[in-house]
Amino acid sequence: MNGTQGARGRRIVLWRHGQTAWNIERRFQGSLDIELTDTGVAQAHRAARLLAALKPDAIIASDLKRAAATAAELSAVTGLSVAHDAGLRETYAGKWQGLTHEEIIERFGEEYAAWKRGEPIRRGGGELETEVADRAAPVVLESADKLPDDGTLVVVSHGGTIRTTIGRLLGLEPRTWEALGGLSNCCWSVLGEGARGWRLLEHNAGSLPEPVLGDDD
Repeated sequence: MNGTQGARGRRIVLWRHGQTAWNIERRFQGSLDIELTDTGVAQAHRAARLLAALKPDAIIASDLKRAAATAAELSAVTGLSVAHDAGLRETYAGKWQGLTHEEIIERFGEEYAAWKRGEPIRRGGGELETEVADRAAPVVLESADKLPDDGTLVVVSHGGTIRTTIGRLLGLEPRTWEALGGLSNCCWSVLGEGARGWRLLEHNAGSLPEPVLGDDD
């Protein structure tokens, strides 16, 4: 079930937050509340002006500071209020949180390798990716259902949460979600509503979507 009752032409833009100091250090943030760097604020400021051109109808965001501050930039440009929801937070990853990429591989090498293979792993004793999708995807779909026909929802969240949400909305098997590459800071992915449900139109984009012109549309 993908939340579509006949194609209404809606779009969902899933926007990752701007840069944090821990992103630069390749330190696992998870559900810890890390703020944007000055660069991250500037990234959000720039991206907001691009996304405003899509004339969004609603903005929802994780309540963690890095996502909330990113969403605030789009709110300032569009005048739309932001609905914050803890269901859009990044994956809770227990003992992995606060560790660098190298430290995770050193201390939890087998667990990391199993996760990369697509096995259902509680990284650091935290959430399964399917559990993240269980809490995040319904928040997104509930907001999308409130959109007018041809409306656009902007979801400001985190890389892991966005990946799992896209995988769930597209109906992909969880073990294949890793095939969706990660999002760069302040880049976004766009889902559009088609006759057979949600489809991925843009992924890890940093410019405005272009129409698809060709035999495959």
